[in-house]
Amino acid sequence: MSRLRRLLLEANVSVDERFFEYVEQYKVLLAKWNKIHNLTGAKSTDQIDDFIADAITPITFLPPIKTAMDIGTGAGFPGMILAMGMPQTHFTLVEPLAKRASFLQFVKADLGLSNVDVKAVRVEQLEPKPYDFITSRAVTDTQMLLKLSKPFRGEHTLLLFYKGEKVYDEVDETLNYKIFQTQNRHYLLIEPSSC
Repeated sequence: MSRLRRLLLEANVSVDERFFEYVEQYKVLLAKWNKIHNLTGAKSTDQIDDFIADAITPITFLPPIKTAMDIGTGAGFPGMILAMGMPQTHFTLVEPLAKRASFLQFVKADLGLSNVDVKAVRVEQLEPKPYDFITSRAVTDTQMLLKLSKPFRGEHTLLLFYKGEKVYDEVDETLNYKIFQTQNRHYLLIEPSSC
């Protein structure tokens, strides 16, 4: 059993065989591009497996979602990985850095991911429209993410921010939220209409 399969099994993450085919190809592409463009700090296969497991774990507690936006996708964490594991959800990946956006576009084309759109702009430059789900990892603090996501939130928009242990300093009692905790991650899930 591969290390990634073991990590997902331990986290009770259930994905189909297609997901593993996608991520194996993604890992090959990331290794090639990373040598030239330095897309992510994760260099070893183990680190990349950890990043993938971290990105996909929330499918264990997310409801069905039609449209999603990932603010600052970087090399694909978490948006591209979630898109591979949630084929019924249409993902808009927002990444202003040209080399990363080009990589995401290449992955989309190479894997034939019809449920992915890549926007090579800052999120503030996008036309406001509501999404069912907005996520972000390692971009900025929660208050700034709430501000950045505001033009894209409707009354039923669910927010999921990938955080570290300082998450408790970033939330207040006005938010209706849950924190799902794993060994290395705090997933901050904010319910609709609470912010």
